[in-house]
Amino acid sequence: METPNMTYRIVPRIIALLYILLFVYAATSKLIDFKHFRVQLGLSPYISNLADWIVWILPMMEYAIALLFLFPKYTIHALYASLFVMTAFTAYLFIVLNFSDNIPCSCGGILETLGWKAHLIFNILFMLLALIGILMAHKVSHQNQNTTT
Repeated sequence: METPNMTYRIVPRIIALLYILLFVYAATSKLIDFKHFRVQLGLSPYISNLADWIVWILPMMEYAIALLFLFPKYTIHALYASLFVMTAFTAYLFIVLNFSDNIPCSCGGILETLGWKAHLIFNILFMLLALIGILMAHKVSHQNQNTTT
């Protein structure tokens, strides 16, 4: 049987590296400016009551997903987790932009400087990257199963 196309192996790794950079950067930015992050979450509509939990859970979750990406056998799990997190961020951002008067940004670092449209586009781009990575990783997995049977 034919070995899987190298593109289907490389592209998910590149996407994994992009997500590692994103999540490590975002989590570190939040923790470096922890007080600001906490205040912004406290001002956020719909989640302010959960801010004391989210302020810790969110950066730890970002670090955990980045860590998963470091182990190739967990890449597909990390891609699904990334897709879920980015979808949740994007849905929340969409809801806040359309149904709230108060729109604080608790993203941290350079992401905080993006306009709201740019932020939505950025999130959607990363959601698409996760989907591409998932599809390609599944194809490699499927091809590997066919070569071992």
